[in-house]
Amino acid sequence: MPLRDDLVTRLFPPLERGVHWGLDVTRGLLAAAGDPHLGIPSIHVGGTNGKGSVAATCASVLAAAGRRVGLYTSPHLCSFRERFQVDGRPVDETVLAAAAAELRSAVEAWRPSFFEATTALAFTAFARERVDIAVIEVGLGGRLDATNVITPLVSAITNVALDHAEYLGPTLADIAREKAGIIKPAVPAVTAEPDDAIRSILEEIARERGAPLCGLHPQEIRDTVASRERTAFTLSTDAWGELRVSTPLLGPHQAVNAAVAALSLERLPSGLRPAADEVVRGVAGVRWPGRLQVERLDATTWVFDVAHNTAGMHALADALRRLDFPRPLVGVVGILGDKDWRAMLPPLFRITDAALLTQPSSAPQERRWDPHAVAAAVPLPPLAEIEMDLEAALERAGEWAGAGTVVVTGSCHTVGDALALLDLVPLASPTSHEALPASAGAV
Repeated sequence: MPLRDDLVTRLFPPLERGVHWGLDVTRGLLAAAGDPHLGIPSIHVGGTNGKGSVAATCASVLAAAGRRVGLYTSPHLCSFRERFQVDGRPVDETVLAAAAAELRSAVEAWRPSFFEATTALAFTAFARERVDIAVIEVGLGGRLDATNVITPLVSAITNVALDHAEYLGPTLADIAREKAGIIKPAVPAVTAEPDDAIRSILEEIARERGAPLCGLHPQEIRDTVASRERTAFTLSTDAWGELRVSTPLLGPHQAVNAAVAALSLERLPSGLRPAADEVVRGVAGVRWPGRLQVERLDATTWVFDVAHNTAGMHALADALRRLDFPRPLVGVVGILGDKDWRAMLPPLFRITDAALLTQPSSAPQERRWDPHAVAAAVPLPPLAEIEMDLEAALERAGEWAGAGTVVVTGSCHTVGDALALLDLVPLASPTSHEALPASAGAV
């Protein structure tokens, strides 16, 4: 079973749980450290789904172009340090410790939430690491998210779907307005939002702020070839002409994410804009674990995907169907209780042959679902069981699948815990999985 790691408690005094709306606390923390975020050029990436993939792809391309790149994302899978990367590697613990020490008195005075503190930590650590540019993923929403203290060179909003409605509002229009809060006056913006009504909201806000908005429609991506190894497509650009791009991130939706990344990079000032060959190399070299991540363990194919809302689960189910993974297809599913699991599970269960409902040990106690209530409310595959112990669920799923495929999904907690249990920890090599509070940005 994954164990608690004490890195966070060694870095900071006890942090507030829950979500803090507003930017004053984050600004106060950063002011105490000399406002490091003001000296770092940045790209800001928001949206409901795909924003991590876009951010990671932007960072990979910039690194291929010879830039020293900071990447701040959330939540993490197995290691807290995954959130803070420089040139594709988690920032060393000694650097995080030095940055936290610089912030400590302000943290004690301002009493920030976990995410506010880690956001300030990211900018302070990136300044210490002397990055040339940082790619910053929005945590929740946009307008009042702690990351929105920056004025980036480019803003990207991947899409808008129903998620975190308790914070962002009950309708897609409400959520769109919150996410559009990262659009800054005169700063270029990019979106792949496919719905005309929602896109019109983004366009209206961009016009009000004098921000040129580039819209991408999925159908504008041509000749997409999706396999179990890569996703390739052709994209038309103004700066580089026709690009034939191939990403190791799987599924047709990843073609859209890679295109958003490319169009965002195209809008950088000429001194920072990568060349065409650097875009192609950077997209081809991106690493973003837990997103249709495929591993082969003995005879069994394993797929790990952090789909944590209805749109994400539809994308996963569509990709599984298109990529024709070996049968039987066995789902190991653990979803947080505050998610709309009634809508999330049917798309997955319509294509799986069997399923195990489970509980990741790192899920916050107050956000855990009740698999027994789920089993009574949702039609299950022909073979289905409840196994509350994730390690036992993984073992049984492997036995059921044999030479077929196990799909581990439902949340970052489920995927992260599973990767740790199967000794597939990504990016870093922590000694244990860090169980963090519900305010840790966990989806």
